[in-house]
Amino acid sequence: MDVMSPLKPHPNSPSPTKKLLPFALYALLPIALLRFYFHPFHHLPANNPTILTKEEEIVYETPCDYTDGRWVHDKMGPLYNGTTCGTIKDGQNCISHGRPDLDYLYWRWRPSQCKLPRFNPNTFLHLLSNKHIAFVGDSMARNQLESLLCMLATASNPNLVYRDGEDNKFRTWHFASHNISISVYWSPFLVKGVEKSKAGPNHNELYVDTVDEKWGSDLDHIDMILLSIGHWFLHPAVYYEGGLVLGCHYCPGLNHTEIGFYDVMRKALKTALKTIIERKGANGNGIDVFLATFSPSHFEGEWDKAGACPKTKPYKEGEKMLEGMDADMRAIEVEEIEAVKVNAKQIEGLMIEMLDVTKLSLMRPDGHPGPYMYPFPFANGVRERVQNDCVHWCLPGPVDTWNQILLEVIRKWSIQSRRKE
Repeated sequence: MDVMSPLKPHPNSPSPTKKLLPFALYALLPIALLRFYFHPFHHLPANNPTILTKEEEIVYETPCDYTDGRWVHDKMGPLYNGTTCGTIKDGQNCISHGRPDLDYLYWRWRPSQCKLPRFNPNTFLHLLSNKHIAFVGDSMARNQLESLLCMLATASNPNLVYRDGEDNKFRTWHFASHNISISVYWSPFLVKGVEKSKAGPNHNELYVDTVDEKWGSDLDHIDMILLSIGHWFLHPAVYYEGGLVLGCHYCPGLNHTEIGFYDVMRKALKTALKTIIERKGANGNGIDVFLATFSPSHFEGEWDKAGACPKTKPYKEGEKMLEGMDADMRAIEVEEIEAVKVNAKQIEGLMIEMLDVTKLSLMRPDGHPGPYMYPFPFANGVRERVQNDCVHWCLPGPVDTWNQILLEVIRKWSIQSRRKE
């Protein structure tokens, strides 16, 4: 009788490796899922992200209206999340603050006339090598900046090399891999202004014909500038021009003429663009200029009276129309950029474009922090009143699309420039 050794497996029985394999797979599965969540998948870049086929170049030369489109569901989700990116402002880190619904992460903007590719951080870094990029304006400029930093950080590590001012209003990061500097300048009016404070007057003071030198004085060292203004012009203010009071906006008790804020915003934008062109275009150094159009808020109810933005889905086409103040603010910006673009064509090295994000932003009432501007606001039960942020955007979130469009415009400019050479 043939007796098998207890240390030797039967010829027909599975090997120990085969026995353990299913258990190993089950053990690795949750690890893989966790790895996917904390380090989201993104496309691997091409060896040279700027090399395109002739057919692709023709596509990029075809004009595309990125404002005309709709939000469609996207299973891939964002390039990063609130855990993988360390530069998100706490108030916009919706995931880490306990926002329970995550469907807002799985939408992408689909233009009607063309494709909007997924953001490729390596392409951006390659195209902007050895450049200094500046985001100048209000907190929407900062929101877009932090979105860009998070997406670029999936390919290269940003190092904070400069910080100044309260609430990190002036900061610069450096990407050593491509010698790129990216800065943010707090300048909510673009022109010289004195912000209201508890110690001073309860209104802002603006000098509409004088640029804010906090960023203006650095123009010699800036290769690309992105401007973003709007929301701060809604606050009470007194306006000056030529050293005299021009008028005011919502200033009861002061002996000034009420003139609203639309014309003042136009004047401020004119002053900023004129200064950029005179200081950069005239000396032949050149600069790329973008203006991000007004980003609507989505308060339901008064913003300072428990207004909220509870929606969890984008608006469908035709469900929400661009109108009222949102349309008026955008119209001013469009008119001023189009006027400047005509003159800019005569100046070599000066490129000016509008980053028209008003409509695509209007369609995303679900993308704001809402009550999750604070960590776990309902941890102790639902409170009667919870402050909501329905102006800024969760990161990741819809604001990432602004940088997708920004990259596509830069890539088109690069192709056009190479064809001229």
